[in-house]
Amino acid sequence: QVQVMESGGGSVQPGGSLILSCVVSTPRYSSYCMGWFRQAPGKEREGVAVIDSDGATSYADSVKGRFTIYQDSTKNTLYLEMNNLEPEETAMYYCADRRYALICGRDFRSYNYWGQGTQVTVSS
Repeated sequence: QVQVMESGGGSVQPGGSLILSCVVSTPRYSSYCMGWFRQAPGKEREGVAVIDSDGATSYADSVKGRFTIYQDSTKNTLYLEMNNLEPEETAMYYCADRRYALICGRDFRSYNYWGQGTQVTVSS
């Protein structure tokens, strides 16, 4: 069973930065997608950024230029660097993994393995 675990959430002031981390327990031997998603109370979960096994990335328009998704050399750890955070981005942030995928989209319904989430609060 694949286990996904996020860390790095916290409270920051508007304009602040955070780096989220996500560790996946089981190595992959084929193409895959990994991504960061967020869900605020009363709202649907949305895809923030995704990356595929070749390193190609896709971002939500609202975070382009401020957020960066990347993985370490082992590809078992995923990061999301978030800069210039806004109060509207307060949410639970989730990391997700999808195996045997050739095309990575930001629809959360296509991801199989999820972490428990890490809370990000942006407030003055």
